[in-house]
Amino acid sequence: MKATHSHGKADYIGILGSVLCIIHCLLVPALAFGTTMAHDHHVHTGLVSLDYLFIVINGAAVYFATKEHKSIPLRVLLWGALVIFAVSLIFEGAHPAFTVLGYVGSGLLIAGHLINLYICQIAPRLKFRAS
Repeated sequence: MKATHSHGKADYIGILGSVLCIIHCLLVPALAFGTTMAHDHHVHTGLVSLDYLFIVINGAAVYFATKEHKSIPLRVLLWGALVIFAVSLIFEGAHPAFTVLGYVGSGLLIAGHLINLYICQIAPRLKFRAS
């Protein structure tokens, strides 16, 4: 019997959104290095808007993953990670520390969603019998 919860897809979407953001943050500077893309302000503006898309995707995933969740520590972890993630993406041009915080926020979002998947799907299937 497969254990399900009402927000199952939210965790997978949150993990995927965070992983894609990490890939984007690592690859775009590497691809832009040495090309005219780094000097074209319009192209850079288009890539910045992708950051806001990641914030919206992860925000929706956190909302639906925590909407009916009873675990307060997990809710704090996911919402706190989202705040770190969103603030770091919005202000990443202001200081290099925000870039590092973006990776921290993404990592915390991935960890929070994995913990939520464990709590809601794996843990209920594990039955320890003291006999």
